[in-house]
Amino acid sequence: METTAVVYARVSSTNDRQDTSRQIRDLEILAKTKSLKIVKTYEEHISGARKTQERPILKECLSYCFKNKIGILLISELSRLGRNVDDVLYNVRLCKEKHLNVYFQKERLSIFNADGKEHPFLTIFIAVLGTCAEMERENIRFRLNSGKEQFVANGGKVGRKAGYRKPDDKMKEEYAGVIRLLHKGYPIRMIAKSEKVGISTVQRIKKRFMDNEKQTA
Repeated sequence: METTAVVYARVSSTNDRQDTSRQIRDLEILAKTKSLKIVKTYEEHISGARKTQERPILKECLSYCFKNKIGILLISELSRLGRNVDDVLYNVRLCKEKHLNVYFQKERLSIFNADGKEHPFLTIFIAVLGTCAEMERENIRFRLNSGKEQFVANGGKVGRKAGYRKPDDKMKEEYAGVIRLLHKGYPIRMIAKSEKVGISTVQRIKKRFMDNEKQTA
């Protein structure tokens, strides 16, 4: 009897040159070699730095696997599950509790071995790799900030050009949640916390749209 499998593939939404096709193809080949039956494939375009609660496709994928008692979840590499070590370890522990095996193709590691026992070094390995990933992100951030400081020191200007104003339709699309909560009459501070934006941003949107609507009513 074939073991059921689900594929989860993720690429960063900030890079249009990336797509999930290579990950999916490689995992499909892997499934054939291991006599696994892929019953569902999930694709997500979002930064790996986002927490699981902010990644709807990953949440849906895990929920499907738990509910349908899927045998194994196939992921191309550890970084696809997340770059934050605490979040990755949380997901691994959750899968262990739900008896869902997860196989990372690049690292050739899984939560459970073929005999059903937990892999003895997986948690340590994830912690080491996750820490390295976080260090790399910090290095990238440092290089970007260093370049920005040098640019400013040489007379360069950063930020939006004077007089720039984002079109109304773009603002409404980007801050749809803020506008919806403003219409419902929620306090500005509560909206800012709920939508994870600055208080000044909520105030600016309120003035731009809500106050204007009252004046034209």
